[in-house]
Amino acid sequence: MAPSVGLGGASVGSAPPRLDQPFVTGFIHGPRGKIPSVSSALEKADRWGTFKARWGVGRMGYTVDPGLYGLGSPGKDSPVLVTANYKMSFDSLRVALPGRDAWILVLDTRGINVWCAAGKGTFGTIELVGRIAQASLRDVVTHRELIVPQLGAPGVSAPKARKLSGFRVRFGPVRAEDLPAYLDAGMKASPGMRRKDFPLWDRAVLIPIELVAVLKAALPVAAVMFFLSGFFGRGGFVPNLVDEGVFSFAAVMGALFAGTVLGPLLLPYLPGRAFGARGFAAGILAALALIALKGYDTGTAYGFLRGVSWLLMISSLSSYLVMNFTGSSTFTSLSGVKREMRRYLPLQVAACASGLALWVAARFFA
Repeated sequence: MAPSVGLGGASVGSAPPRLDQPFVTGFIHGPRGKIPSVSSALEKADRWGTFKARWGVGRMGYTVDPGLYGLGSPGKDSPVLVTANYKMSFDSLRVALPGRDAWILVLDTRGINVWCAAGKGTFGTIELVGRIAQASLRDVVTHRELIVPQLGAPGVSAPKARKLSGFRVRFGPVRAEDLPAYLDAGMKASPGMRRKDFPLWDRAVLIPIELVAVLKAALPVAAVMFFLSGFFGRGGFVPNLVDEGVFSFAAVMGALFAGTVLGPLLLPYLPGRAFGARGFAAGILAALALIALKGYDTGTAYGFLRGVSWLLMISSLSSYLVMNFTGSSTFTSLSGVKREMRRYLPLQVAACASGLALWVAARFFA
């Protein structure tokens, strides 16, 4: 695809979006050729693609061609909505507007959602201005207004965009599902439309991709702990593998569960303000449950040391994993994330190292 330079020096692809993309339902004749049209209804292939992306399958390639699309049967007075070329973002926008006619201007964010792309700079002013020029948007609509997602505001300068393109940027609601009410109110957002919560469903849908990503690292760690247990148990190598080895593998998986499932689901109810503190709490719950199931006799030095060692290791790993959700939530600012990492990373490392040392030391009290 040959690049072209738009207003403001933005380098964008010169070719319009392809008409043979699976979700395209037809086309609209535009000033520079055919503009793909889409509907607000998702097909089985769209839902299956979203499911796979949630589990990390083809996640980085789950994109749509950047450029201009028509939703329904838009005309020269129809609103222009801006989104990212991550297909889940594109689908969330169109499915929120059943029965509506609108133009959708898709920016090339390298397959990243609006919020993250705005932070990285790919959902930005120059890209927006370039796409306006590439789509000949001035010839498509008579008005000069764009509706940009509020979560895209960190990357888009409204004054600069207007100066370079002539289009006024309006920042729409946080949630796509509020767009119909926003449009019906004359592009005025209520206070509720400006607020982004982090409810149970929003937390739950993040679990699969985090779980898959962490599992790749956790399995080798669990395997190593399983093998080492053969040398650091109370009996011979094989009996130790059956006893302590199986539990060690389960304990590492328990830390994974606490940090990627239990922590996010119980996040508002766990003690502490920081994600690191809440992660420790989730890990302690998981560790206590596992230790109780194991049945360590904490009245002996061996049982006590093993119990404390796993309490430290599981809770520290859980704390670290829960901190991964800071970038997905509305709870913590960028400065808050950095401050939390400086505070909790040393604590997590120290707790995990201490736990491992106690785990080894317990062997000498067998």
